[in-house]
Amino acid sequence: MSIGLVTAGYIAASVLFILALGGLSDQEKAKRAVWFGIIGMTIAVVVTVFGPGVNSIWLLSAMIAIGAVIGTIVAQRVEMVGMPQLVAALHSFVGLAAVFIGINSVLHSPEGLTHAEEVIHDVEVFLGVFIGAITFTGSIVAYGKLAGKIDGKALILPGRHLMNIAGLLLSIILMLMFLNGAGIWTLLLMMIVAYAIGAHLVMAIGGADMPVVVSMLNSYSGWAAAATGFMLGNDLLIVVGALVGSSGAILSYIMCVAMNRKFLAVILGGFGGPSGPAMEIEGEQIAIDADGVATALNDADSVIIVPGYGMAVAQAQHPISELVKRLRAKGKNVRFGIHPVAGRLPGHMNVLLAEAKVPYDIVMEMDEINDDFPETDVVIVVGSNDIVNPAAQEDPNSPIAGMPVLEVWKAKHVFVSKRGQGTGYSGIENPLFFKENTRMFYGDAKASVDNLLKLID
Repeated sequence: MSIGLVTAGYIAASVLFILALGGLSDQEKAKRAVWFGIIGMTIAVVVTVFGPGVNSIWLLSAMIAIGAVIGTIVAQRVEMVGMPQLVAALHSFVGLAAVFIGINSVLHSPEGLTHAEEVIHDVEVFLGVFIGAITFTGSIVAYGKLAGKIDGKALILPGRHLMNIAGLLLSIILMLMFLNGAGIWTLLLMMIVAYAIGAHLVMAIGGADMPVVVSMLNSYSGWAAAATGFMLGNDLLIVVGALVGSSGAILSYIMCVAMNRKFLAVILGGFGGPSGPAMEIEGEQIAIDADGVATALNDADSVIIVPGYGMAVAQAQHPISELVKRLRAKGKNVRFGIHPVAGRLPGHMNVLLAEAKVPYDIVMEMDEINDDFPETDVVIVVGSNDIVNPAAQEDPNSPIAGMPVLEVWKAKHVFVSKRGQGTGYSGIENPLFFKENTRMFYGDAKASVDNLLKLID
């Protein structure tokens, strides 16, 4: 395949990737956008494999086929509740690939470079390995936290910020030594330091901030891919890496705004966060059964459902969709309120509801629906904690103080579907559960909603 065809293929793939990113901003266009991405990646792989300068095509094709089979099996087996940790694991692969390519680029450095070109190449290698190593271990830790294999609480070590700064300064010194011909050992030592920095950064971030962490690691993987593109002289990798890196950074910023967090505060493990004793909570949690919830729903004119990660764990989206259909058939105004960081992955709840065939026009963002709670008869909270926590507004010492939340407590009746009386993934107590207009609908969310369906005409 000629270089002209390869260039044309790269341009086509780049356009398709841009269209894919643009389409994902709209739920109704998301499926088509995914197909744009699939076609773009197929074109990119084909023109690269059969392009000039590629040796061992059959071996490369065999590796691609094996990877495709493994990816297909994993995608078919993973449940929606496991998507956040799967995404984190895939980010780690990108980081590790950048590390391997960087080391390989040093062992087989291009010939005929001028001194200036050689310096630029070495900087690209060093940055690619540094970002890739941080992405790799950070993603592994994020996977462990999301999968419940590592404690979700923030690991706060004494002098943690000084440790990170020391690691960064050591990496800069090693880079200067590497550029002055000290040898590959400087690159390998920096790689180990970057591994430690990546793991420590994510270990120091608590469960409440994990959606931002996933988005941040997505950005890191993009910049690692861009650095790899510079190393290999591959324009498509540079473009795609820049798209992923910049979009991930923008999404991280948007999510930080939605949580009233400063981006650096999240990355540095809550540096500068609120401190002091938490506000005392008065009252008690009062339970209610399915009959009581069904009676309130039958009498209600307006209903808002607020889903969270608990809905994903219980796989309750399908019975909830059926409940919505029955309530709407009775002429009731039923909508969903989605917080930007609901679940453990950006857009997690939107994907679950789309899978359950919930109409897009009744799925509202927090800013669109927050003013409607005072005029709402019934709110059903399904597996959410922090995003409906009034402590964000009432307790200046709360870890989520100042975070915009769905103000569900302003509704006439609030029913919270929850397994038990625990504090949830982030470990933050929720005064909502103790308010006079709140009733706790204990039990598995799917089983609870199935029981409700039997009582809704």
